[in-house]
Amino acid sequence: MAKRIVRVRRRKKKKKLRLLAALLFTISLVVSGGFYYVTQVYTAAYEGLDRGEKSDLREEAVDAQEDPISILLMGVEDYSTDGKAGRADTQIVLTLDPDTNKMTMTSIPRDTIVDIPASKVHQKYAGSHKINAAYSIGEVSGYGAEKLTVETVESLLDIPIDKYATVNFDGFIEIVDLLGGITIDVKKGFWERSSLDYYKKIEFEEGPMKMNGEEALAFVRMRKRPAAVSYTRDERQRQFIKASIDEALSPGTLLKIGDMKDVIGKNVSTNLTPGEMLSLRKAFSSNNTSVETVEIDGANERLNDGLYYFVPDEESVEDVKYKLRKSLDLPVSQQNTTSEYENTNQ
Repeated sequence: MAKRIVRVRRRKKKKKLRLLAALLFTISLVVSGGFYYVTQVYTAAYEGLDRGEKSDLREEAVDAQEDPISILLMGVEDYSTDGKAGRADTQIVLTLDPDTNKMTMTSIPRDTIVDIPASKVHQKYAGSHKINAAYSIGEVSGYGAEKLTVETVESLLDIPIDKYATVNFDGFIEIVDLLGGITIDVKKGFWERSSLDYYKKIEFEEGPMKMNGEEALAFVRMRKRPAAVSYTRDERQRQFIKASIDEALSPGTLLKIGDMKDVIGKNVSTNLTPGEMLSLRKAFSSNNTSVETVEIDGANERLNDGLYYFVPDEESVEDVKYKLRKSLDLPVSQQNTTSEYENTNQ
């Protein structure tokens, strides 16, 4: 890994659950309106990882309907590359235990430094990279965009990634518009810039509001306005998810299966099965599901290639590994068990 030469101000990474969480939850929920519906859309979105039925870090395959599982959610921004070799700028690891209805969400900073070995890609692509580049390297090298990203996250966090779901951000607006928009009860007014036009301000006034795709994207992504202090992004994302479920299960939406298949086929890929999608729908829509946000602390540092990277704090990474492995009911190492996390939670 590249040698550090400049260290900039150290700061704790705050919770940054970007719009991808809301979007991909909604995709799973939207296509789970009924078994016939989900199987139809499933054929458009399904894409395996060319690794068999399980992660190499698993002794046996797991079932999302019965076992604790992990899911990597990837948001790909490929508009600048004409839809090719985009970067997975948003990566969120979910763990979900169907027995306890407990979920963890871990957002991996896009600039996290990782090592991509020459055993997987050509030597010219191997070495230290920002983790968001694993997706594009996997594509251009022929290794597989999702496969390389999944394996890179597995190496970073020392957990198996059982399932994945990828969406490009261009699909967000199209999917919401296809639903006919969604209605959300805005709890506190604010404004946010449009993702389509930087100079366009979208106003959100307190009370019920019917939002199109452009407005919904602005609603879930806002984090810098004063209202975000009390009206958090997490709360707005939960509102978005519930509103999307309600709209997705409406008779009018169920009649749009052909259009939905086309949109999802263009913008979404996943190795979740229909049964797993139905199981996730049940978990996500349950009021009893508890969600814990797991944070990776670290520092932004400029390395000898002149670029800035996010370098995770080693102790923080061990704490994250401990929490995620415990949530997946996996053995923890001695190093994990002696972490600050365990010592402060006994």
